[in-house]
Amino acid sequence: MNPILMNNTILFVNDDAGSATQAMRATLTVLGHFSVLQANTVEQALALLQHKSPDLVMLDINMPGLRCLEACRAMREISDLHIIVTSVSNAERDKVLALDAGADDYVTKPYSIQELLARIRAALRRGQKAEPELEPFVSGDLEVDFASRRASLAGRRVHLTPKEHDLLRILISHADRPVPHRKLLQLVWGRDYGDELDYLHTFIYQLRRKIEPEPCRPTYLLNEPHVGYYFAASVRDCGNPFRNRMHSVRGGRETEASRRFPQTLAS
Repeated sequence: MNPILMNNTILFVNDDAGSATQAMRATLTVLGHFSVLQANTVEQALALLQHKSPDLVMLDINMPGLRCLEACRAMREISDLHIIVTSVSNAERDKVLALDAGADDYVTKPYSIQELLARIRAALRRGQKAEPELEPFVSGDLEVDFASRRASLAGRRVHLTPKEHDLLRILISHADRPVPHRKLLQLVWGRDYGDELDYLHTFIYQLRRKIEPEPCRPTYLLNEPHVGYYFAASVRDCGNPFRNRMHSVRGGRETEASRRFPQTLAS
């Protein structure tokens, strides 16, 4: 166990105070070496989030009285912490709804406790990993300051979640070059990921809504069919590695696809 990850605090949000919840708390404490805070209501979760400064949130999406997705959105509004949702549902629609509400990861029950601990540790490692600095990035009306984690479109501030920021950072750092789906997942979520294409579709969709002038006709975040995604950049030469070239062919192909399927998530 990496000593840096020991004694981190997890906020466990679940309205059940029964034996299953107590067993999970014991598992996280004994096997994971984490401190655990328990919240049984939305109000308790938000209060603990603000006053106890946990390192990660686990949210049970099956709590009938907790308004789970609303709780996730409310927590995302006030915090950039990694949020892991657990659920008995394996339906893609439910995963998309949770990710759309601000969750960073989705774990289906029943799950292996080792898998859960691995995902928690991957999230904590990424949160503590120092990323190499990138120059502020400007392309058309889009501006991204990686140091301050801020973005703006046509002068309007755009709020990015941590995973959206990480995904955009990776794509911009590989500008004009398609990044394969598996590589993107591992760079953004960790080495234990690679098959969760619904994560990418959802986060690309969300990013397009935030940074594209016309989300249904994307010009920045484009799809390379059967390969991955890439950021189409036209950047002035200021010592960065990005190539300055037009994307009329591939951009046109992406735009045509968006016109044909305007209601779908990112392809």
